[in-house]
Amino acid sequence: MFVGLSLSHAQPKHFDADNLSVKLTLVSTDYQHKTSEFLFEIANNGKQTFPADGWTIYFNSNISKYESPELKFERINGDFDKFYPTDKFNAIAAGSSIQIRLKTNREMDNFTEIPSGFYIVWNDEPEKGYNLKFESKYLPIVQAKNLVVAAADFTKNTVVKDISETKLTKIFPTPQNYTETSASYTITPSTVIFTDKAFENEANLFASDLESLLEKLVVKTNETGKGIVLEKNASVSKEGYKLSVTNDHIKIIASTPAGAFYALQSLKTLIDPKAWQTKQASLLIKGVDVIDQPRFGFRGFMMDVARNFQNKQQVLKVLDVLSLYKMNVLHFHLNDDEGWRVEIPTLPELTEVGSNRGQTTNDKKNLVPSYGSGAQTGLLTGSGYYSKADFIEILKYATARHITVIPEIETPGHARAAIKSMDARYERLMKEGKKEEAERFLLRDLNDKSTYRSVQNWSDNVIDVALPSTYTFLETVVDDLVKMYAEAGAPLQTIHFGGDEVPRGVWEKSPAVLALMKQNESVKSIDDLWYYYFDRINSLLKQRNLYLSGWEEIGMRKVRTEAGMYYIANPDFANENFHTDVWNNVPGTGNEDLAYRLANAGYKVVLTCVTNFYLDLAYNKNFDEIGQNWGGYVDINKPFDFIPFDYLKNMKEDDRGNPLNRAIIKGKVPLTETGKQNIIGIQAPLWSEVIKSKERFEYLLFPKLLGVAERAWSKDPEWATENDAPKAEQLYNQAWNEFVNIMGKRELPRLNYYAGGFQYRIPTAGAITKNGKVEANVQIPGLIIRYTTDGTEPTSQSKIYSAPITLKKSVILKVFNSEGRSGNSLKIE
Repeated sequence: MFVGLSLSHAQPKHFDADNLSVKLTLVSTDYQHKTSEFLFEIANNGKQTFPADGWTIYFNSNISKYESPELKFERINGDFDKFYPTDKFNAIAAGSSIQIRLKTNREMDNFTEIPSGFYIVWNDEPEKGYNLKFESKYLPIVQAKNLVVAAADFTKNTVVKDISETKLTKIFPTPQNYTETSASYTITPSTVIFTDKAFENEANLFASDLESLLEKLVVKTNETGKGIVLEKNASVSKEGYKLSVTNDHIKIIASTPAGAFYALQSLKTLIDPKAWQTKQASLLIKGVDVIDQPRFGFRGFMMDVARNFQNKQQVLKVLDVLSLYKMNVLHFHLNDDEGWRVEIPTLPELTEVGSNRGQTTNDKKNLVPSYGSGAQTGLLTGSGYYSKADFIEILKYATARHITVIPEIETPGHARAAIKSMDARYERLMKEGKKEEAERFLLRDLNDKSTYRSVQNWSDNVIDVALPSTYTFLETVVDDLVKMYAEAGAPLQTIHFGGDEVPRGVWEKSPAVLALMKQNESVKSIDDLWYYYFDRINSLLKQRNLYLSGWEEIGMRKVRTEAGMYYIANPDFANENFHTDVWNNVPGTGNEDLAYRLANAGYKVVLTCVTNFYLDLAYNKNFDEIGQNWGGYVDINKPFDFIPFDYLKNMKEDDRGNPLNRAIIKGKVPLTETGKQNIIGIQAPLWSEVIKSKERFEYLLFPKLLGVAERAWSKDPEWATENDAPKAEQLYNQAWNEFVNIMGKRELPRLNYYAGGFQYRIPTAGAITKNGKVEANVQIPGLIIRYTTDGTEPTSQSKIYSAPITLKKSVILKVFNSEGRSGNSLKIE
């Protein structure tokens, strides 16, 4: 059960909305026929009658069709909907409620898909909205589905065996070469860090990190002695390092500050994970000899703050944990249809209008609500932005930790926030009589009659690429960003310009487009506008010594034949140093091998594959799981399973999480030796449509990100290159077993406290019923299964599962960590 937000406001003219509540109960869902039914309850908790008309209730939903005789539903734009009463709707007396049955045209895969963000607007005050108390619940119809998931998990978990922590590798991600010795070294408050001048920043950061659990160690530059020694040696690879822990010192050798930094992160993971809980008198570091370097130079995490916002403190916390696990790129998704999140000093409307969501009739003061963000601006994750000072602080923080921040300015689609912000600017200046200035940054042709719907159902979210003002706008944004990076002393080599999901129908009836096609011989069709646009963006960036990054579409060309339309790698840009994040390898789309085709054709490719790296996808089919599922399901094993240079080999599920028909990927293009040189790294996006709190963000982030870090840093595992299938499976199970033991006994305990602690996901128990008894297991060793048999929810004091439980009436299982925090419960009756 999930309870929404209620806000009080003076409402002298109308029924007090604080006394109105709504509840949705999922009655049925049909996965095969894609339908569901709800009971929608409207309750009058006040002392006045709730009127039969004169109001509209707004909300957000992925469902496009509702059927009810009492209410009329309409899609406004995006996921923004409304309903109002028909003549069959009756007034609701004080203290009473009504229930209305709603039929829809979509199945519910998990609770996060249920409509949200309900608020009421009185017809005579259209600009004011009042959030309603909201509750959603679902009946036991999903119980059978959850038990199927639990049984599948039980089978998967049977390969997991407990490994003593003493036998586990103590550095994470797994180093290239790692040997434990019988030596040990104790760090005390009097330990000194002796460092080459080149590594002074890294030494000081490490000293500061230890301050929270020991004391801030003294750093001495260009001096020698016994302690922690950082030595520069040009023979070590760029991001590589050597680390040795002996009885009388800890020695680090690196050729670059980045290498020294990663060595110090390894040293931090050698510290007992539980030590981060509180101050320590000393830190015992066990002896090791390590020679290490990353597999890929690009080890990225994409943070979407546009759909739902995360504040500066959360970004800094993310940078702390990315650096711990040696990830070196933060791809910052700063704008989309639903929000613009960074201050651009030259264009203040971008954040004045584009960073806020709330009730509006025209998007002039703020954007419409999305993803349940409600009626009021500035209160929930629908609103928010980084000021210039915030952004510069983030850049400085990242740079000190050897993390490159790639800003994404999503264009030409997914750009509604920018478009509406510039519309507001246009109207303001037109009222002031400044027509030329008003038109200077317009992003749409005011006379465009084109009609379209984006994948997310927006009808007005694509920039007109034929307008000169579009490029004036983009140059201004780029130049302001360049200035902020320079002020921060942060490197800027590229800007990501998005480029994905532009729908059919755009630009077809734009006078500006038709005029361009007459003037420019290279633009013969609407398709050619794509290449025209990215050619201009490429030139814009080249003039500023930057290169273009984007989603895969920036490197693709449409080919139309009598047999239909298909895509090829665009030869026009193959040698232009375009960096493409290739996301679409969804089975059955024909794009399973797209990353390899683009790499083979000469494009730089960051493997950002939906099937393995989209962290916003739900962990599994359990109805209680947060997340989307349009590209399948992503549990911890998916990034861990990934074979970068042969990922088709290990593709096992379709986009519904079912066993893959291998015929789908037969004959797909393999990666060539030339193509391998163009695979520059791995990236995991966390899109934020369902992320309405930092707790949800961290739940989807961890422990999945540990699998991403392992695959991006560590060398190709033996199981990935073994051709004998039974032997490969044996090697995989062994590696997986070691990985989940390291997670459960070292990294998750560390994440309880590191950087303030993370609310990572604790898995649901795997379980089956056999011979009248419930058998259970858990995915991650080190976690504890507790249970009850009296119908109550298990607590941290409930019985620990140690043997099959006789099933009499019911058994409820729940997994706990060492701190007493639990995951979702599983009820077996």
